Amino acid sequence: MLTTADKRAAFRKLHESGCFIIPNPFDVGSAVALQHLGFKALASTSAGFAWTIGKPDNRVTVDDVCTHLAAICAAVDIPVNADFEDGFAHEPEKVGVNVARAVKTGVAGLSIEDFTGDNAKPLFERALAVERISAARKAIDADNSGVLLTGRCEAFLRGQKDLKLVIDRLTAYAEAGADCLYAPGISTAEEISAVVKAVAPKPVNLLVGAAGPALKVAGDLGVRRISVGGALARMAWAGFMKASKEMAEQGTFGEFANGYPGGELNKMFS
Repeated sequence: MLTTADKRAAFRKLHESGCFIIPNPFDVGSAVALQHLGFKALASTSAGFAWTIGKPDNRVTVDDVCTHLAAICAAVDIPVNADFEDGFAHEPEKVGVNVARAVKTGVAGLSIEDFTGDNAKPLFERALAVERISAARKAIDADNSGVLLTGRCEAFLRGQKDLKLVIDRLTAYAEAGADCLYAPGISTAEEISAVVKAVAPKPVNLLVGAAGPALKVAGDLGVRRISVGGALARMAWAGFMKASKEMAEQGTFGEFANGYPGGELNKMFS
């Protein structure tokens, strides 16, 4: 197994050139499966994990998440980036304390977002949002951990599709110490290119769904890494719910014919 330091060095190396997919497992099994398929790094998903413990997104505790992150990091031999939501605190000092906890789980990177949790006023005030990134940076650097920090602007996801605002915040987060920048919800070539250009030479993460650009297209736009959020978790739930609804509503079991072979799963986990 690679050491934590090796994983962190490898993760930074991935951000130096090219474009790579960083898929989002939702538990240990899915993380091991993704490593088996050859992916070079993984990223946790706040939503996907929350659903595995019967909670909605943004309703898990820092204890829940740190336990989850430690389990995934211990199970795979590739870097893991943490979706660390809002740092599980509003105040920069408390964000720093929680980030220090996340670093101890063995993650190679983590993201801090500017969503307040209040849809009526979804974004932290700009100055506070920047302070929160700075606090995360200080916590990461306190023991020279080498963890890669992603600064994340939630504006597009929260109904504020203001590209100028997004770029202003992302450049401020970069100046405050973010190594990578991320604005989930941007989707057009113009939006993506504008963000990439604004924060260059720092790398950009792009959230991609079913209608998003392919790896090569995103790479040509200057994107460094692609994540998929809760999409893989939703795919798993789709199969589970379809088969379960068939049993509940019809008393039949036809969907089981579409299940992944148990023998293949056992072989993969051996």
